[in-house]
Amino acid sequence: MRHVIFGGDGFVGRHLAPKLVADGEEVVVADIVKSDLPHYRSVRFVACDVTDPASVAKVGLKADDMVYNLSAKMLSPIQVRAKRHDFFFPVNFHGTEHIMQAMDKAGAPKLVHYTTDMIYGHTVTQPMTEEHPVAPLGEYGWSKQKTEELAAEWRKRGMSISLFRPRLIIGPGRLGILEKLFKLIDWNFPVPMIGSGKNPYQFISVFDCAEAAHAAWKAGVPNEAYNLGSLNPPPVRKLLGDLIKHAGSKSLLIPTPGWAVKRTLDLLDLMNMPIMDPEQYLIADEECVLDVSKAERQLGWVPQYRDEDMLIAAYSEYRAKKDGHAVAANHVPAE
Repeated sequence: MRHVIFGGDGFVGRHLAPKLVADGEEVVVADIVKSDLPHYRSVRFVACDVTDPASVAKVGLKADDMVYNLSAKMLSPIQVRAKRHDFFFPVNFHGTEHIMQAMDKAGAPKLVHYTTDMIYGHTVTQPMTEEHPVAPLGEYGWSKQKTEELAAEWRKRGMSISLFRPRLIIGPGRLGILEKLFKLIDWNFPVPMIGSGKNPYQFISVFDCAEAAHAAWKAGVPNEAYNLGSLNPPPVRKLLGDLIKHAGSKSLLIPTPGWAVKRTLDLLDLMNMPIMDPEQYLIADEECVLDVSKAERQLGWVPQYRDEDMLIAAYSEYRAKKDGHAVAANHVPAE
């Protein structure tokens, strides 16, 4: 068996690939870029653009391949409203479609595919199980939801597809929206919260994400969807307060009327001056906590990293890079 990881040079893939190599497995990374990563001494790399069916075909899938799709366009960098569909859909939806078509042609039936918790939209019931109603709030969420619909169709034709819906993934090498937060704290500026900050905020470590994909393979790739998130996420106020204290900052947390902030951000978005993506701020003051017990029951997967530790480790890496120091990725649970 080979393990073929589309988007394997990216955030989760660069942790999944060495995990599989450590198991003695043959691994192929198919991606549009190749970084300077040590596991490429043991991993074959194939240049691949998932938006091009011919490029996907050149990967040369085989019937007994275990396939992972980690290729994706994310919410960072922020896109203006008019460009979002054309930014997300070519990779997130059509790229997934091309991979599934190539698998079908090769007779390769097993796929682990990552979508997002943003397919849920506003919180209707909580904690949010995998049966929560689906109503994405933007093009990113819709591009991922459409891939789940694709998966449902291919399952009818005999494919085994495990779907993962992670919360915000953090870990070494990617800051995303956190960089703005860390700058405010470094500058001792006030840190505004959308709402009171009493609602919890849940992350998921990139290490736990990679382990989930590994667990799905070991479990035989169940035809199921699984939430991925931390356990017992703390309130936003405590999460940010602990970080400010750790940083030795004089920043103050400022609660705001959530509805007013959202309407202001809506206006900026309409003016093509987005500060955050609507899919981020529209749920920022809601109880968006994923129930991850299904993955534990069916895959034996349990998240190992706490939100508090992930955020502090992320800030530590940010500071180390700013100060010109390297941080060993395998020692950092979050960026």
